Amino acid sequence: ICEAPIALISLVDEDRQWFKAKVGVSLTETARDISFCAHAIMNQGILIVPDATKDLRFKNNPMVLGPHKIRFYAGAPLITPDGYALGTLCVLDRKPRQLRPGQKQALLVLAHHVVSQLELRRHARELVAARVDGSKQRAELLRARAEIVRLRNQLARYQKMKRPAGQVRRS
Repeated sequence: ICEAPIALISLVDEDRQWFKAKVGVSLTETARDISFCAHAIMNQGILIVPDATKDLRFKNNPMVLGPHKIRFYAGAPLITPDGYALGTLCVLDRKPRQLRPGQKQALLVLAHHVVSQLELRRHARELVAARVDGSKQRAELLRARAEIVRLRNQLARYQKMKRPAGQVRRS
């Protein structure tokens, strides 16, 4: 969509960013302090860096100066429904450039879709955990019911043994 050779779904934590999905790079993570995405998650919209060599935040960045030679970056933050920025959906290029309005819009829509998929996975894991917990609770309930029946039977036998001969039980 963005006609870029590199695309990433990055997740950013306190010290690093790691790539949940990637095209065009072999890296699996980078330190947060050299991360373009760490800047992008501070925005509500897309962070676009047309030429990283001319941007004060990035011109000395190892991703710009080193073998990767990143020049262009566009990243849409992945923001949960609760308002947490997890990372970005981003595209990078080794040459300076811009995104067309339709590409910007598509990047935002796709970022929203990524968050929806992440939320769906989270809810699925929670549902599985709830089912497992429910199964454990049902098993505990069955054991408790069986124990109650056992104790009632034991109590009834005990009371029957304690009853004097010839005494009739009243209801």
